[in-house]
Amino acid sequence: MANKILVIDDTTVVRVKVREMLPPGNFEVLEAKDGLEGYNLILKEKVSLIMLDFILPKMSGWEVFQKIQANPELKKIPLVIMSGRKEEVTEKIPEPFEYFEFLNKPFDNRQLITAIKSAMAKAAKKGRTDAVTPVATATAALGATKAGTEGASSAEIQALNAKIAKMQAEIDNLKKQLTQVVTFIKQKIK
Repeated sequence: MANKILVIDDTTVVRVKVREMLPPGNFEVLEAKDGLEGYNLILKEKVSLIMLDFILPKMSGWEVFQKIQANPELKKIPLVIMSGRKEEVTEKIPEPFEYFEFLNKPFDNRQLITAIKSAMAKAAKKGRTDAVTPVATATAALGATKAGTEGASSAEIQALNAKIAKMQAEIDNLKKQLTQVVTFIKQKIK
């Protein structure tokens, strides 16, 4: 099953460029030339990744982003926001970008693949942070039912939850460091 990547950009060149830069065979690329068409495709198709231009006709990338964020299901989809002017994005969404990866135009093959991988990592992390509370609650509930038989105390469960939280913090920290390293390398390459 091919991953569906939706490219929402009003420039044909950019849409074609993304299609050509992706490794062959693994991806089905869907294209939308404006925000409205793009948003409708997001609702209709099961997309694995959204590449969104920030300045779009009919519905801006910013409006599409807000609609995605307002929908718990759509929020889970990895997102790459593309723009030639980062300031336009940062004035609406301050850095560090928690829910998506930013891709500066024009971009090359390596930058595109890096941005996609990073967006997927951020989406996975977001999925985990959203899921931490139900998991912790479920674990506590399980612990309570098993307490009589296996003696899993609430103190043990709390200790495990604390370990999970600590590990999550370490993961977040490592991701931040990785982003800084990547940014540093990109600046050196320019």
